[in-house]
Amino acid sequence: MTAVTAAATVGLGVTSAQAATPHQAVSAPRCDTSGLRVTVQNAPGQAGMSHDGVFLRFTNTSGHTCLLRGYPGLGLQDSAHKTLKSDVTWGSTYFDPTPGVRTLTLKPGADAWADLSWATAYPQITHSSYLVVTPPNARTYKTVAFKEPVGAGRLSVTALSLTKPSS
Repeated sequence: MTAVTAAATVGLGVTSAQAATPHQAVSAPRCDTSGLRVTVQNAPGQAGMSHDGVFLRFTNTSGHTCLLRGYPGLGLQDSAHKTLKSDVTWGSTYFDPTPGVRTLTLKPGADAWADLSWATAYPQITHSSYLVVTPPNARTYKTVAFKEPVGAGRLSVTALSLTKPSS
């Protein structure tokens, strides 16, 4: 019981110390969907062992610096823009480890990247025409062409990073 009390006291002490630290002022607003261009780019080396992959590129087109943090939301649509069943996993993909969640500062014209992959050898294949991409902490999305056979509609995506994925 004493060890638990000591651990709780230490934990509270750390929390109190962190709470006492002054917060840094946010120097830029969150990146709004309307100020981002989202494109799908070929990823050299991301095809094989019944998997495919691409890079998602988020470009700040707003004219001011903004912040991004986390994972993009994703969905699939058919050629009539009807929502298809899909399942998205956030974390490492078949081809790249996730860089971890960090707050990214995007100056005008700067890019953030995520790696997107999917399996192609499932008994059930979802034939998509479009990818719906929602930036982190946004409520609106961008739609980009994505004519890919996605195994069972399952997508994996890394957190956003200022560095282009390595694959």
